[in-house]
Amino acid sequence: MKTRKQKEGDVEKLKQELAHISTVILSTFQGIKAEDETRLRRTVESAGGHYRVVKNSVAQRAAEGTAAETLLKGLAGLNSISYTEADPVAFAKALAKLAKDIPAFEFRAGVVEGRVISVEELVALAALPSKEALFSRIMFLIQSPARGIAQTLAGTSRNLAVVTNEAAKAEKFSQ
Repeated sequence: MKTRKQKEGDVEKLKQELAHISTVILSTFQGIKAEDETRLRRTVESAGGHYRVVKNSVAQRAAEGTAAETLLKGLAGLNSISYTEADPVAFAKALAKLAKDIPAFEFRAGVVEGRVISVEELVALAALPSKEALFSRIMFLIQSPARGIAQTLAGTSRNLAVVTNEAAKAEKFSQ
């Protein structure tokens, strides 16, 4: 049994972690098998996050003054939290894929960039392309007009060279 001082230390440690995160996902863990929970923890860690099963009172105290305060206030039942400082889309994708494989793992709500989101919004977030994919699409769109102009300019000079060469072969430039 933990002492009061150890419990206060746990609350303080979680509070410090929650103070620097961008994404928190509240879920249920009831009915998850041990091997599935191990897989869940590994998936969350590989996505740059942390997974914890916490007592509701500990989560509420630790969330006071953080972005997760509204999400973790008034919790009931068996809950677990996953949180990260990394890309929220990649994190949501990893958890959504895992939720399909483990039926007992269900989302309840989340906080992304300080905004509380519903389960439907979490699923929509997981369906978004990754940050890297969005950057590459934006770069392609930015470069498209420049590429078109360069091809047009190169095409004009190429066509002029071809016409001039054909005219020279046909001796159209005789003096």
